[in-house]
Amino acid sequence: MKKQRKVLMKSYTHDDEYYYKIIRKNIKSYRQNLKYTQQDLADMTSMSREYICDIENDSRNKHVTIAVLGRIAEALNIPIEDFFKKNTHKE
Repeated sequence: MKKQRKVLMKSYTHDDEYYYKIIRKNIKSYRQNLKYTQQDLADMTSMSREYICDIENDSRNKHVTIAVLGRIAEALNIPIEDFFKKNTHKE
C-alpha cells in the first residue's frame, strides 16, 4: 500500500514591488556606506547616472535584471544575494 503525501499549499504574500523596494534600498545603502556617489557607481558599472538614480528611486518604478544586479554587486564588492536581505539598509 502506497503512502499518500500531504501537499501543503503555501500562500505568498509579497509581490514583485515588495522585493524591488528591498533591492533599491539595499543598493542605495551599500553605495552610500562606501561613500560612492551615483556617478561613481554609474562609472564603475558602465551605466548612466540617471539609470542608477532610477533604480534607487522608489517613485520611478524601475525594474532591474539579474545581470544589472550582478554588475552593481561586483562594483560594490558584495554578494548579489545581499540585495535581497531585508533590514540590511537604513530605514
